[in-house]
Amino acid sequence: MLALSRTLCRFQPLIVNTLTHGVTSSLAREHQHTHISVLARRAHGFHSPDALIAMIELTRGGLCPSLPGRP
Repeated sequence: MLALSRTLCRFQPLIVNTLTHGVTSSLAREHQHTHISVLARRAHGFHSPDALIAMIELTRGGLCPSLPGRP
């Protein structure tokens, strides 16, 4: 019970904000899941799961690698 009390005290401002404004991260998580599902459908012809993982990291991970032959 003491650990629960400490956790609630630590996250109290976030809990109050969620209850006051009704905003959660569930919509963002659902969007991520839907996008990854679409990528998985596109990746059916790939020879290994590494290509799917690379696609997910590039599209959802915020990475911006430079393209070959471009500055």
